Amino acid sequence: MSTATIAPQAALTAKDFATDQEVRWCPGCGDYSILKQVQTIMPGLGIPRENIVIVSGIGCSSRFPYYMNTYGMHSIHGRATAIASGLKATRPELSVWIVTGDGDGLSIGGNHTIHLLRRNFDVNIMLFNNQIYGLTKGQYSPTSEENKVTKSTPMGSIDHPFNPMALALGADATFIARSMDRDPKHLQEMLKRSHAHKGASFLEIYQNCNIFNDGAFEAFTEKSSKADETIFVEQGKPLVFGAQKNKGIRLDGLRPVAVELGGDFSESDLWIHDENDFYKAQLLTRMFDDVRIEGHLPRPFGVFYQANRPTYEDIMQFQLTDALEKKGSGDLDKLLAGNETWTIA
Repeated sequence: MSTATIAPQAALTAKDFATDQEVRWCPGCGDYSILKQVQTIMPGLGIPRENIVIVSGIGCSSRFPYYMNTYGMHSIHGRATAIASGLKATRPELSVWIVTGDGDGLSIGGNHTIHLLRRNFDVNIMLFNNQIYGLTKGQYSPTSEENKVTKSTPMGSIDHPFNPMALALGADATFIARSMDRDPKHLQEMLKRSHAHKGASFLEIYQNCNIFNDGAFEAFTEKSSKADETIFVEQGKPLVFGAQKNKGIRLDGLRPVAVELGGDFSESDLWIHDENDFYKAQLLTRMFDDVRIEGHLPRPFGVFYQANRPTYEDIMQFQLTDALEKKGSGDLDKLLAGNETWTIA
């Protein structure tokens, strides 16, 4: 009797998650970096490619499913969250990732985004924020700053911009974080943290559109300014920033203020980051000043908040199981007929 040996399956690499499709974004677009970091972290998640689904809406970022060697769907404008919700409800074992943009996810799809977050489906939202409509050639978006001059606002935008992190926290999201396209290591870490969270994760990614909004985030990405304009929050650590790590954030009552270290203040006086503190997370989301304003605070990056709450699909499955135990499998024909019938002579 012969025996057959089954060779162990080779470990996946980043290349296994790349397709043979030509990546078609403008040269220099920040989307290239985000795609690279997602493909880099995927093998380490230990999930078979056939159990991963990328769902996108409409926009430059929404080309993403074509370039990921997983299942995916390029859906319709603003509805990626709705489609992903239905998929997760029926196939809860799948790892579902939503790729959206500041227009797709906060304008036409804004209502769907907030409802997915409050329902707490176990999915991962990656919101690419470039503060512009790139696919339709440079109109202002819900996150564009006031007085933004674009093709659709030649006299400057009079809209007040959305604060995506504050919006997500206001919708009772159980995980909110921010990263950027030009910090690969940090972005990889935030992607891993998003995946590890049980519930809806909302990851805002600052993404440069070098064609229609070049340099929108350069204060946070350029070596000459990054250290003073950003603060990378870490669990249990004080909020320290600056090229020499000589600055920090302390709380004056409920108001965050920037202070110099080494004189009147030391690290022991600073705000200690706690990812589980909802009220301090609200303060972090409001550190959102225009960098052109004198005395502005640095912009936070990292995990602002996370909480444990039952997921929608788990509760739904419990209800289905409970209904079957109490009422049986039911009869569809009887349900459609109802309790009262008539015979027409």
